[in-house]
Amino acid sequence: MAIRVNLDVMLARRRMSVNDFARAIGITPANVSVLKNGRAKAIRFSTLDEMCRVLRCQPADILEYISDEDED
Repeated sequence: MAIRVNLDVMLARRRMSVNDFARAIGITPANVSVLKNGRAKAIRFSTLDEMCRVLRCQPADILEYISDEDED
């Protein structure tokens, strides 16, 4: 996948659990895990907005583009 999700890094920096984060942004802990582990196929802008609001960060702090050449 060309997009790396750094949600686990941001949660660790903010010392926030998956359960607390899920409750704060209004999705289930299972869906946070899907996002955190990079298994999500899509994300709503409204969810990304809530994630950034709660974590006090920019989208680029959570999502990172990795070119196919860099993955090797």
